[in-house]
Amino acid sequence: MPMRLRDEVIGALNLFHTRPGALSDEALAVAQALADVATIGLLQERVIHRGEVLAEQLQTALNSRVLIEQAKGVIAERNGTSVGDAFTLLRQAARNRNRRLSDLAHEIVDGSARI
Repeated sequence: MPMRLRDEVIGALNLFHTRPGALSDEALAVAQALADVATIGLLQERVIHRGEVLAEQLQTALNSRVLIEQAKGVIAERNGTSVGDAFTLLRQAARNRNRRLSDLAHEIVDGSARI
């Protein structure tokens, strides 16, 4: 039985019977209902998974942003510069070292790197 979302087929539900032959109209209706329920379940899982992936990406971005802000503060304090200038230094150092900004920021905050 096709598992459809409007015109898109997202899968199929295979049915097996104890004896050969075509299914009755009633059995076909029940089978399609089961396929429809299975389709809804699959689509719900997709939505949940996408939401979890998005939440994880947003959390990673937030964590990176916090590290960058902390590193800006460390650099500003150590160099006696403004926070804006500290960010410029951090960005330039990341580019010069071919490093991700958040990775270098993490090392500056934990003391394993300096600018």
